Amino acid sequence: MREPRMSTKAIWAGEKDYLAFGATQVPVVHSVSYGYEDMDEWYEVAIGNKKGHIYGRNTNPTVEAFEDKIRILEGAEAATSFSTGMAAISNTLGTFLFPGDRVVSIKDTYGGTNKIFSEFLPKQNIDVSLCETGNHEAIEEEIAKGCQVLYLETPTNPTVKITDIERMVKAGKAVGAIVIVDNTFATPVNQNPLDFGVDLVIHSATKYLGGHADALGGSLCGSKELVEQVYHYREINGATLDPMAAYLLLRGMKTLKLRVDKQNQNAMMVAEHLKTIDGVEAVFYPGLPEHQGHEIAKKQMRGFGGMLSFSVKGGVDTVRHLLPKLKFANRAANLGAVETIVGPSRTTSHVECTPEERAAMGIPEGLIRYSAGIEDIEDLLADLDQAFQALPENLFVR
Repeated sequence: MREPRMSTKAIWAGEKDYLAFGATQVPVVHSVSYGYEDMDEWYEVAIGNKKGHIYGRNTNPTVEAFEDKIRILEGAEAATSFSTGMAAISNTLGTFLFPGDRVVSIKDTYGGTNKIFSEFLPKQNIDVSLCETGNHEAIEEEIAKGCQVLYLETPTNPTVKITDIERMVKAGKAVGAIVIVDNTFATPVNQNPLDFGVDLVIHSATKYLGGHADALGGSLCGSKELVEQVYHYREINGATLDPMAAYLLLRGMKTLKLRVDKQNQNAMMVAEHLKTIDGVEAVFYPGLPEHQGHEIAKKQMRGFGGMLSFSVKGGVDTVRHLLPKLKFANRAANLGAVETIVGPSRTTSHVECTPEERAAMGIPEGLIRYSAGIEDIEDLLADLDQAFQALPENLFVR
């Protein structure tokens, strides 16, 4: 029998072993502890020689089902989970970086990630080199100086810049670095970084994996050897995924392929439409032929994603007037949900950063992040038109 396709995997993968009492859905197991009559069996489970659970901070059946599903979708040997996406990032970096080590990354990572690189790691005497995103030669030069970790995010949040994964993996492996990619924006539907030689793939499961903005979570996929090291760090530090959140993420992932396919389509059409609107300065979406990373995205992605951003004439003043006028968009600090979500980076992805820090990352204050939902595209385009048409004329020259 041939390998199931993505939609089938999203529904069936990783669930059969966790069904109980004839149920067709994975149960939510809220038990903190697991009892054993046989002391020797308890010991074997506790040291990992036998499958089972002993304490909720370590493992949980519902959580394990979620881990199995994302592992299969990413084509990984192993996976573990976390309470949030930032927990996945911080625990992974904390596992592999020590005082005196060096990490190379890009300037355009998510704001929380950037804070780890710019604020927290330097306090631990870890050397951080943040390179211009898209300048592959500059990144390769920094990697060649030596590093323990190469950390990438592609597409980036919020400017959706693209990094050539295969090229960076080659450079990272040449110096023995562990290569980590945040695949949140792309999702396993559009991109599988492990196929290009990446060691570890991170997701903020809160976003596209869950897809309904009702559960926090994070995941890490990769080799059994590396994932087990991060799992040990996480089980001791305690950033455990809640079983109810794991259930909601599992339920959301069943429609992952359907949702992402529609979001890919909607984002492409919104990006093309925004280019025709007076008042829009620039549109950033890797599906546009003029996007700097378009050719690379075509090579390594199956779809261009549901995320885009655009800058408006009039800057922050225009943002203040425009966003409240949108009828089919939540103004919120989230992305990847079934409903369209909009917001400026100054209150969403990079709220932790100062205006100066955002400017240094190439993020103007008038940049709007747009997470396309699964609404009818005609409604989304009409909504954008009416919102721009309702702007005060003195904001910018039409």
